[in-house]
Amino acid sequence: MHAEFCKVFSNPTRLEILNLLRNQEMSVTELIEKTKLSQANVSQHLAIMKHKGIVSSRRNRKNVLYKLTNPRIIKAFDIIREVLAENLKTRRSVIRV
Repeated sequence: MHAEFCKVFSNPTRLEILNLLRNQEMSVTELIEKTKLSQANVSQHLAIMKHKGIVSSRRNRKNVLYKLTNPRIIKAFDIIREVLAENLKTRRSVIRV
């Protein structure tokens, strides 16, 4: 279950969508505009994320709005990003020596 949940963090498009949903609920149309991806592509990634319990959706008239199901998802996202940045910094200093 843990590995399946973490697969969301292994795709650049899903990471971009997670980051966009960080502070706000967004419609599919807004996500398409921000990511410059097709509606089919964005919808496919949102469906995967919804199935894994990362995002939830609600209908607002003509739009479907998406949001993160738990704000701690962003904490995990940020921790992974910080660890990667630290690793990159360490690698750079080792290469310089």
